[in-house]
Amino acid sequence: MGKPRRRIACVGEAMVELSLEADGRTARIGYAGDTLNTAVYLARERPGAHDVAFVSRVGRDRFSDDMLAFIEAEGVSAAAIARDEALLPGLYAISTDADGERSFSYWRENAAARNLFCTAGAPDFSALDGFDVVYLSAITLAILTPAVRGELLDWISDFRQRGGLFAFDSNYRPRLWESADAARQTVSRAWLNCDIGLPSVDDEIALFGDRDAAAALARLEACGIGIGALKRGAEGPVPINGAADTELRFAAAEKVVDTTAAGDSFNGAFLAEYLAGASLSEAMLAGHNRAARVIGVRGAIVPADSLA
Repeated sequence: MGKPRRRIACVGEAMVELSLEADGRTARIGYAGDTLNTAVYLARERPGAHDVAFVSRVGRDRFSDDMLAFIEAEGVSAAAIARDEALLPGLYAISTDADGERSFSYWRENAAARNLFCTAGAPDFSALDGFDVVYLSAITLAILTPAVRGELLDWISDFRQRGGLFAFDSNYRPRLWESADAARQTVSRAWLNCDIGLPSVDDEIALFGDRDAAAALARLEACGIGIGALKRGAEGPVPINGAADTELRFAAAEKVVDTTAAGDSFNGAFLAEYLAGASLSEAMLAGHNRAARVIGVRGAIVPADSLA
């Protein structure tokens, strides 16, 4: 029997995505961001099984309007997205060189999402009221001010004591943090308060200096994460503080075109299945299979019909 319908908040930054064409002068406009990507793939994995919302802050410009329409069209609620009168969404551009290697340029320093939860007085987390599950990443934490970041983690601790579930992925982007020490301290605190952990081994090794995946797994399990999966790319995930079917096998991707949202799509499918009552093995397999399909298509949020 499946679990009751959950209200899930995916919290973070949505950005305008410019995908440059081969001529380098024209571009396709899209919308993406690590936790937004997860929200979309979560909603797609089990349509109607969960109430999925994206919690963020955008502007009142045409791009922000179109972004909200895109989010809603994917079956994700935009009701908890605040509007900023003065600021705009962040933007990033994707370009490809002659060998097909992709590079990214970001303009996000003054994005509206950096003021998420900010009010004239104390930080306001009322946008998260009423949710059963809150999911965010280290990117979400990195773009917040240190004061708001700390109070959000305090709020999460209280949220868990009230019966809420906290899911976390340590997407580590050094340029977003004031220092590596600040990132380690913040991410460590998040792991100590985590019910569902979905880290990638490369991020953990880069941030904490673990010698290999086994060392990273041992450290993560010692943090007391309730349950989760350590993502290892093509090797497939391994369980965190849980048992998986020893016969479980993870098929390699048929082709690799763009790995941009591999981890995000894994997280979405994993959460959709696990929160609906699937076993840890079933959730890991769903996540791996979804990511293997997504990386065969260009873009962070790929057209749904391309995965049929």
